[in-house]
Amino acid sequence: MIGIVIVSHSSKIADGVVELCSQMAHKNLKIIPAGGTKDGAIGTDSIKISEAIIKADEGDGVLILVDLGSAILNTEMALDFLHDTIKKRAIIADAPIVEGSIAATVQASISNSIEEVKLAAEEVNGFKKIN
Repeated sequence: MIGIVIVSHSSKIADGVVELCSQMAHKNLKIIPAGGTKDGAIGTDSIKISEAIIKADEGDGVLILVDLGSAILNTEMALDFLHDTIKKRAIIADAPIVEGSIAATVQASISNSIEEVKLAAEEVNGFKKIN
């Protein structure tokens, strides 16, 4: 099963996105928050992110969704800490954190293809909320 990691500068945002996604997820789907720093401050922490990736990994891949620019930098650094076998299975989606996470969760609940889960998350980039 594909795992999902939510990286936000705020632990409350990451936890909230996980809570929301969990309502739509397959019961065995791992959606792991990696929000804030180790000491609870606003920011991101590459060690916390790498630990979340390891926790989410079940062998089929891990999709990572991030909120802001420096979260990408710390996620890339986190990937460098990982063993190559896990690193090759973990990818960052270019998607909004809430809508992308929901789309990825639904797709990961029905598919073991990391490419399909990433595509589902990224397809929401073109969605309009109001016409």
